[in-house]
This record gives sequence, structure tokens and C-alpha cells, in this order.
Amino acid sequence: MIWRLIALIVGACAILAGAVLVAHASPIESLQTLIHGSLGTPSAIAGTLKETTPLLICGLAVFIALRAGLFNIGVEGQLLAGACCCAIVATRFHGILGMVLGVLVGMLAGALWALPAGLIKAYRNGHEVITTIMLNNVAALFAAALVSGPIKDPKQADTATPYVDASSRLPWIYSNPPVQINFALVIGILLAVGMAIWLKKTVAGYELQAVGANRIAARFAGISPQKVTVVAMSISGALGGLAGAIQVLAYEGRFYDGFSPGYGFDALGVALLAGNSAYAVLPSSFLFGVLSKGGTALQIDGIPKGITTVVLGMLILIAAAIRYRKVSKDA
Repeated sequence: MIWRLIALIVGACAILAGAVLVAHASPIESLQTLIHGSLGTPSAIAGTLKETTPLLICGLAVFIALRAGLFNIGVEGQLLAGACCCAIVATRFHGILGMVLGVLVGMLAGALWALPAGLIKAYRNGHEVITTIMLNNVAALFAAALVSGPIKDPKQADTATPYVDASSRLPWIYSNPPVQINFALVIGILLAVGMAIWLKKTVAGYELQAVGANRIAARFAGISPQKVTVVAMSISGALGGLAGAIQVLAYEGRFYDGFSPGYGFDALGVALLAGNSAYAVLPSSFLFGVLSKGGTALQIDGIPKGITTVVLGMLILIAAAIRYRKVSKDA
């Protein structure tokens, strides 16, 4: 089995090298560019941490659903719903009140956007992959319609809301331009630690994982799979909405058409690479942040940014093979 794993890793490296060569670039130089563009300077590191923050929170949203046996592909739509609603509220209230209301409304919007998928899965056994994908499209179109009309800033030509007042924005831990690190990253780290403790130490966390492991056995143990499904999907949606709200209050300052470059979709890979540990979402999201930031540097050198997606796919494949080998060995 170990030789198969080695062969898989060698094959993955060969595919990546081939993909880079097809783009008429050197694999070694491309790797150096990726590392330097994401970790080579203080500014690059700050940019990587900025990319890591939404990936971390969205990754936790997908992760909590996976632990309940659900595959929430709708985090992208939940992020958009949360960001849009947060911007509407935060532009109307200033100071701490605007910040707190923006976060709470964003989380509520995300939870409500995920709720139909949870209810359909719990009581009609409709597959959550289908329902959440459909809700993604609805969220994107609905948000685009709002920002193009009712909530558009009339003072600017862009399809965007007005900027949130500075007093309502999340503070910077360190700010010495171009190096800036926002408190949003701390929130993401605390969420990961809190989720790990909640899953391991609480009855609700145990019930959620029991349903994810075996719904029938959980029912015989006195746990309601329907209730857990609805709660898990709602929590997942709330985290997705929180990611959108934090993105508005920490970095963007407003909501606009094309707000997310796909953080909700990338979060699927973050959660899958993390496996069964909420703590592992931290390095997993950081790795995705490195590749996202480094991919921009590669694009400047004429290498398609999509090569980073190939890297991520290979990493997830190798991680899955290692996990399968461990399970097979234990069995």
C-alpha cells in the first residue's frame, strides 16, 4: 500500500510539472514565484492572511455540515446573503451598534438561506447538494438585483452599496500600510477552537457527529436526525453569512456585484482537506490562502491562475489516499 501512495504522490507531481511546462514555464521558477508571492515579503504575508480569513470561516461552515453527514455546497450563496444584508444594516447604523447589528443580521441571513435545504433534507429527504446549488444561484441573482437598484449607492456609477462608516468597521490588529492584519482573523481562529471544543465536549456536538456517522443508530440512541439536520444546516449557513458580514466589515467596506471570487466553493476543499478535525481547518485554510495569493503572482508571470486549482485537487486526492490507508490499516 505504501508503494501505491508513493506512486500517487510522484504521479501528482508529474502532472503538476507537466501542466506548468505546457504553460511554457519552469516548474522550479513557478514554485519560487508562488512562495515569494504569498510568503516572500511582509506585504505578501498580510495578503495571504487576508485571503485566509474568509476561507477559514467558510471552511468551518462546510466542516460543521460534513460532521453532520451533510454536504453544504451552498456556502457561497449564504456568504452573499450575509454580506448583502450586513451592508444594508451597517450603512444605516454607525459605531459599535452598526458593527454588531451587521454581524448578527449577516448570520441570520445566512442561516435563513440554508434553512430550506435543511428542512427539505430532514423531512423530505431531498438531497442537500441539489437544493444548496439552486439556492446559490438564487442568492447571486437576488443580490445582483438589489445592488443594481434598491440598495445601490446613487452617488457612484458602480453597482455597489454605499461604504460602511469607519466607526462600524472591524479594527486592525496591525496597520502599517501596505501591511495590515485585521481582527477578523482572530475571530476565525477563535471559531475554529470553539467548534473543536463544542464538538468534543458538549452533548449537542456529540449528537451532531452521531447523526453524521450513522443516522439509524443515532435514532435508536434517542437522537432526532431531523432536528440535528436542521440545526446543523442552520449553523453552517450562519457561519457562511458571518463570513460575508466579516468580509464587508473588515476588508471591502461595502457590498457590490461580484463580491465573492468563490470563497464558498473553495471552502469545500478547505473542509475536505481538514478531515475530521476542526483544528485542521486552520492550516488547511492557510494553505488555500497561500495558493490564492501566490496564484496572483503566477498570473502576472503569464501562468494561468487555474494551476493552483490543480495543486489543490492533487493535495486533496493525496490526503484522501492517506486517510483511506489509515482507515484500512486500522480495520
